[in-house]
Amino acid sequence: MKDPIVEEVRRIKEAQAAKFGFNVRAIGEYARSRQWDSGHKVVRWDAQRGRFLDVKKPAAPGRRKALASK
Repeated sequence: MKDPIVEEVRRIKEAQAAKFGFNVRAIGEYARSRQWDSGHKVVRWDAQRGRFLDVKKPAAPGRRKALASK
């Protein structure tokens, strides 16, 4: 028996992956950009401290190179 919700999720996942040429790195970059553009606070889990930490928005790719050369 096929679950229509599972089928829909798989169809959407396949379409999204195809949109980025099945490139996992590109999919991840897109997901991160949507995360920052959402306006919500972004956190990560710090296992050593046992709590969430705020994450600062990374510099734009061109800006990272300029900062690294200083």
